[in-house]
Amino acid sequence: QVQLVESGGGLVQAGGSLRLSCAASGGTLSNYAMGWFRQSQTPGKEREFVARVTWNGAGIYYADSVKGRFTISRDNAKNTVFLQMNSLKPEDTAVYYCAADRATKYTTYRIGIDQYTYWGQGTQVTVSS
Repeated sequence: QVQLVESGGGLVQAGGSLRLSCAASGGTLSNYAMGWFRQSQTPGKEREFVARVTWNGAGIYYADSVKGRFTISRDNAKNTVFLQMNSLKPEDTAVYYCAADRATKYTTYRIGIDQYTYWGQGTQVTVSS
């Protein structure tokens, strides 16, 4: 079973940047496709898909809300996945989670929460206006 730990969150002004990291242990990261999700603290707001990368980085998919601003990448040798977030907006404020897809590492488009097996504890990102 793989354990995931996110880091890199914090407080940033609108228009700023942050880089999130997700470190994996207890397993080989190249066995999984990886995703980033986020959940706002707004009542009733569900956890939503942000980005996904296949096992070798060849397949990438973004939610429309972050396309052109966020970049997902991975370094399998370091067992780490990254999310570079640029041009941040107040509506990007959320807890960000990384997740590992055990079922298939080759498919680019898989955005359902239930399609991911392992989850980190999350890191808070707050964007002030």
